[in-house]
Amino acid sequence: MTSKVIYQGGLRTECTHLQSGSTFITDAPVDNNGKGEAFSPTDTVATALASCMLTIMGIKADQKSIDLIGSYGEVQKTMQATPRKISKIAVTLHLPKSIDDKNQKLLEQAALTCPVYQSLDPDMDKDVEFLWDI
Repeated sequence: MTSKVIYQGGLRTECTHLQSGSTFITDAPVDNNGKGEAFSPTDTVATALASCMLTIMGIKADQKSIDLIGSYGEVQKTMQATPRKISKIAVTLHLPKSIDDKNQKLLEQAALTCPVYQSLDPDMDKDVEFLWDI
């Protein structure tokens, strides 16, 4: 098993990663009867995309002795009303401007092969922008 999720009431869950014991909570968003005091389940999906992309880029960067420390992603999730689902995830990745064009392209391609990107519905709009600006 990967994780255990316990419903705590009030539209909140506690999620535990079984291997490490680390936890986080989710709340339903305010626009869906929740408190919005934590990531919603759909927020975690959208955030996982940026996290996965940076992780896969990090693997490739390590192979090339490229330093990505301090790189970050900004995520915007858009919901569709009927049926209620994620219709768009926009990710802007901010990366070191010191990386040459060849390695930028290599890292961008690596990001777009991340397992989360590949697992999302092909009909979902995935808008990814790479900014080599830090």
